[in-house]
Amino acid sequence: MQVTSVIKDFAHLFFPHVCAGCGTDVISHYTPVCARCVSRLPLTNFHHYQNNPIEKYFWGRIPITAATALCHFTAGSLVQHLLHQLKYKGNQEVGYVLGRIMGITLQESERFKDIDALIPLPLFAARQKKRGYNQSAALCNGLSAVMGLPVNTNAVVRLSATETQTQKNRVDRWQNMDGKFEVVNSAQLTGRHVLLVDDVITTGATLEACGQELLEIPGLKLSIATLAYTV
Repeated sequence: MQVTSVIKDFAHLFFPHVCAGCGTDVISHYTPVCARCVSRLPLTNFHHYQNNPIEKYFWGRIPITAATALCHFTAGSLVQHLLHQLKYKGNQEVGYVLGRIMGITLQESERFKDIDALIPLPLFAARQKKRGYNQSAALCNGLSAVMGLPVNTNAVVRLSATETQTQKNRVDRWQNMDGKFEVVNSAQLTGRHVLLVDDVITTGATLEACGQELLEIPGLKLSIATLAYTV
């Protein structure tokens, strides 16, 4: 036991394991985010409430059963830093841990009890190949571990890359996403209640475009969950 401890301490000297949120090295080897950062996450608690701000994004746009976001997002925040680690630094473990937290919160709500499958918002194939993974799938893997639900990555695909949405208004964002998704395997989701998962929601145009395609599947019910939403 002492030998193992010495080896770990020696390895930590040259390959430090630090928190993806704050950078502290006072952290378990089994998690990428320290307990202090987890406790500081600005939770929305939207999962408890109908007609919450996320659901209002989709009023008059697509029929959804329920929607939520785990955290508030502000520039320069802990949430932004964790998202940056997940999307651009190859840290899939951050997505898994945050997905588990999402799963724990969703299990507190009766509104998400009858979900049958998790669907990560697809990336365009070339972009996913370049990044090496889909950050939304990393979140889904964490959700799945807590909720015991299958992750479906082959029912809907993204047909092409899109221009950045950052500087676009709501109409332009929708036009940018129009026709970008296609359902390719509808039989496995017929009559199912699916949870469409993404990392962050701004205007909801991307989720709306994907959701519209999914809602073409007979009998499908759609709910949405994101890690964060922009305040």
